[in-house]
Amino acid sequence: MTQIHQDDLIQSIADALQYISYYHPVDFLTAMGEAWEKEENPAAKDAMAQILVNSRMCAEGRRPVCQDTGMVVVFLKIGMQVQWQGEMTVSEMVNEGVRRGYAHPDNLLRFSMVSDPLGKRTNTLDNTPAMVHTQLVKGDKVEIKIAAKGGGSENKARFKVLNPSDSLVDWVLDEVPKMGAGWCPPGMLGIGVGGSAEQAMLLAKESLMEPITIHELMERGPSNRKEELRLELFEKANALGVGAQGLGGLTTVLDVKISDFPTHAASLPVGMIPNCAATRHVEFDLDGSGPAVFIPPQAEDWPDVTWEASPQARRVNLDNITREEIADWQPGDLILLSGKLLTGRDAAHKRIADLYSRGEPLPEGINFHNRFIYYVGPVDPVRDEVVGPAGPTTATRMDKFSELMLGEAGLLGMVGKAERGPVALEAIKQHKAVYLMAVGGAAYLVSKAIRSSRVLAFEDLGMEAIREFEVVDFPVTVAVDSRGTSIHKTGPAEWRAKIGKIPVVTE
Repeated sequence: MTQIHQDDLIQSIADALQYISYYHPVDFLTAMGEAWEKEENPAAKDAMAQILVNSRMCAEGRRPVCQDTGMVVVFLKIGMQVQWQGEMTVSEMVNEGVRRGYAHPDNLLRFSMVSDPLGKRTNTLDNTPAMVHTQLVKGDKVEIKIAAKGGGSENKARFKVLNPSDSLVDWVLDEVPKMGAGWCPPGMLGIGVGGSAEQAMLLAKESLMEPITIHELMERGPSNRKEELRLELFEKANALGVGAQGLGGLTTVLDVKISDFPTHAASLPVGMIPNCAATRHVEFDLDGSGPAVFIPPQAEDWPDVTWEASPQARRVNLDNITREEIADWQPGDLILLSGKLLTGRDAAHKRIADLYSRGEPLPEGINFHNRFIYYVGPVDPVRDEVVGPAGPTTATRMDKFSELMLGEAGLLGMVGKAERGPVALEAIKQHKAVYLMAVGGAAYLVSKAIRSSRVLAFEDLGMEAIREFEVVDFPVTVAVDSRGTSIHKTGPAEWRAKIGKIPVVTE
């Protein structure tokens, strides 16, 4: 009988969450480095370089690779010969570990969990509760898999019950383009097949914790149908041309994992969940000898990649920019922003919309006219930081507010990640505004361009408050120009045609 003290699990959970916040798995670094080496699209190559340089910076500074430090997901296999020493339940131990891990004073992580999801959506202020999945197994130890799953990739999860005769490949290839770039590709696709509806999704989620091994499989060749499907999906998903950050390119996925389970004869439940470029996960065991020990990657594990702003980038002063100036910008243009940049995302936009609907004024000191807004929810600063990691959030969630913000409020431009939908594109075109894209997965690198930060309104919203950043050479790409042309449409279509393995679908 192995005795495991509750403090060992609590401390291990806390340490694991700190560890995965700033260290990428070595298999990811290798795969991303190889993808960067072969990438032919300059915009996609630049995005991957930012992600890799950001990764090294985060490891050295021990700060999060992404401002969205995730929802905690834990899979535990508890040996039936284990005896717990303590008064807490397993879920209580995990949640206490989450509290400690996210509140570490040297590396504060962002609290993203909200309670009353259909009502007030109040932040729980400690990032609990975690999603805890337990299984009793033979043995005398506890096996733990833990991940911090960001909202951008989690929101792209897919599920469908196919007919037994339907093609899994066709379904995946139909869904991946619809996922857009909000999941911050390139990353990994986790696919769960079989069981029941909830089992398929759990299979997909847990498969994301496996190492990237697709190139090893390509070298040795498949030994069963599941491995054949992995190879087929890997080749065809990349042939879609979505590319890094949805800009178009050779690499959309770094691996495809498939886990299956017996299912009903009349059903083929399929779940698919992507893992983003943050890809935070780690596995460890507890055997009664104390908390887990996590060994950092070595310096040589990072690819020899550097990043600096392109000499072709256009420097822009946000404090005196005009609509006439942005009219010359083209999709794909590299821009370096300097000056005052407002911030705001979901909750702030909802409050602004509510104020306008009631005919009430905006908070004192808020004026959006001819300004740019950055969709961001930064991590709190530590030590001498002005702001913590502050990468972009998925812009499509703000699409329904675009007409209000560009029209009545008078915004000139928006900065976020991923594509914009039809409603936003029409508003941008009508108001001759622009949408700029920052790289998702380069949050710490981006934060170094922010020289000051102050809260202007809605301070109670925490990371969702409206702030004003002073930025210097903040790197962005023109994603939608003032005519409504989107690089997230033209880029993938161009590279899908260049790759030439899957016909381009015309609208």
